[in-house]
Amino acid sequence: MIELGKNQKLQVIRKTQIGVYMNDKADKSPEDILLPKNQVPQNVQVGDEIDVFVYKDSEDRMICTMKIPKITLGELAVLQVVATTNIGAFLDWGLEKDLFLPFREQVGNVKKGDSYLVALYIDSSNRLSATMNIYNLLSSESPYKVNDRVIGTVYSISKELGAFVAVDNMYQGLIPNKELYGNCKEGDSVNVRIKKVKQDGKLELSLRNEAHNEIESDSQKIMEMFKLSGGTIALNDKSSPEAIKAELNMSKAAFKRAVGRLLKEGAIKITDTGIERMW
Repeated sequence: MIELGKNQKLQVIRKTQIGVYMNDKADKSPEDILLPKNQVPQNVQVGDEIDVFVYKDSEDRMICTMKIPKITLGELAVLQVVATTNIGAFLDWGLEKDLFLPFREQVGNVKKGDSYLVALYIDSSNRLSATMNIYNLLSSESPYKVNDRVIGTVYSISKELGAFVAVDNMYQGLIPNKELYGNCKEGDSVNVRIKKVKQDGKLELSLRNEAHNEIESDSQKIMEMFKLSGGTIALNDKSSPEAIKAELNMSKAAFKRAVGRLLKEGAIKITDTGIERMW
């Protein structure tokens, strides 16, 4: 049986002026499908089997190609938006006809030229489409452990929870708000540290290194801020986490560790209104 959205081996049934018509050798579908002439291998004969990918053309007819798409049914891949319209977006997946990403399957603000992690599925009209709603397609059985460094793709942002990340574009991960620093958006590739492996196998992630490795860079960040602020910073251990994050893009715990390091070195002093550089 011919399967839409998949790479498969099909047999040449007949040759025509516009190409060759193909079908499954063992389990024939009711209708043969076309492999266009410009893709037919030289010297191909009726009865030969060819590896092809099956999709639908612009007239919604089943067709096959020898080109290898960037995504197949059931897979995840990062694809670039080539156009946006009032009905959805279109993605480059390596074939003549761009892949449709409907509005209802979009997450966040999808922009032309940006790339996003999507899955390929068959919609209710039996057409291949893309979706950014991939949460249930990701595995919670990763091989990773605490403090491993991994690469992932941000696929959704929640104001309440943080940034959802597909680690290796395969596994469930989340950067909680408390670990989320800087600007992060859907489609971004991130290099993160595994902070915790939860009981259900999902990964809690951090954009920061382990605390003892961050102190040096956080201390340097504070000293750089002194240059911009005239030698004083209106933050101390009584400041709110939100104020510290807004000013220095670090957590309150990281701020306190860095301040402690600078105090020990005699580089700063604490005042009633914040901290002050000593040299």
